[in-house]
Amino acid sequence: MNLINDQQWAEVDRSAEALKFTGSELFQRLFREGIELVEETAAYLDGDGRMESRLLSRSASLVYASESMKLTTRLMQIASWLLVQRAINERNIDATVAFEPRYRLAERSPVSEPLPADLPIALVEAILRAERLYDRVYYLDQKMYVTIEEETPVNGVLDQMERLRAAFG
Repeated sequence: MNLINDQQWAEVDRSAEALKFTGSELFQRLFREGIELVEETAAYLDGDGRMESRLLSRSASLVYASESMKLTTRLMQIASWLLVQRAINERNIDATVAFEPRYRLAERSPVSEPLPADLPIALVEAILRAERLYDRVYYLDQKMYVTIEEETPVNGVLDQMERLRAAFG
């Protein structure tokens, strides 16, 4: 007989919550916002952004290239997470799959220094919007998919004592 453990029950509960969330109007708005930001940013980088980058100094142009790559990467991570959630809602994948590390978002590294003032304002705005959206999506990812074991720090000594008690009862 296969017994289900507490961790598996927690994942079942969280899977049900994830499914409920992905079917909500809140998720639908978040999805639209994320995809629109991806599309707007792509249009900017391929259009006006390309022209604006040609007008920059050499050093600002290098920063522009670096920041636009970071921005593109961040937006693709957001879009990927959103698409996985939509696939869960559409029952194309099981919600328990989203617990796998490959579907999770990494914590955003803090900004080490401010962006140079000579970057185009449209790029800076896109970066800031993407950072805010990433933080919101990361928060949801943590709330929905962090397992109970990950949430509570393990005390090694107490853990060993419990194992000894269980073994020698």
